[in-house]
Amino acid sequence: MQAADPTRPPNRVPWPPLIYLLAALVALGLGCAWPRPDWPVAEVLSGLGWLVLAAGGGLDLWAMATMRRHRANILPHRAATALVTTGPFAWSRNPIYLGNTLMLIGFGLVLRNPWFLPAAAAAAVAVTHLAIRREEAHLEILFGPSWLAYRQRTARWFGR
Repeated sequence: MQAADPTRPPNRVPWPPLIYLLAALVALGLGCAWPRPDWPVAEVLSGLGWLVLAAGGGLDLWAMATMRRHRANILPHRAATALVTTGPFAWSRNPIYLGNTLMLIGFGLVLRNPWFLPAAAAAAVAVTHLAIRREEAHLEILFGPSWLAYRQRTARWFGR
């Protein structure tokens, strides 16, 4: 899917941060309707949750700082201004969305609310289909061969 106008923003609605907020609200609501089970290792999971939450938040901040250094637009409803391939973008094309997903998982563990785990997975799938694919088409139009080379060497979420 490619937009004809490279200045046209890749995302309007649903705005990706709203997808993550909605996932958190659904998980909280489900947690109230069907409370958590007694987890035998609850304290360990809570401690792990704080680590995952901190890792996700740290990844978000690192990615935002890297984008700022490159004077890249960070808002997903505005056109891209730079192709950032360093810092966390060297190993994930979407470190902010990855950080948001990790934070949802971390909240689930801290709050001992298992509904956050499928909510995080659903948010990641929704963001992939409703935002990331549009953003990738937008970046291909704007940055052509540079984007294609970056896409080839860097995973959408993580790894390779």
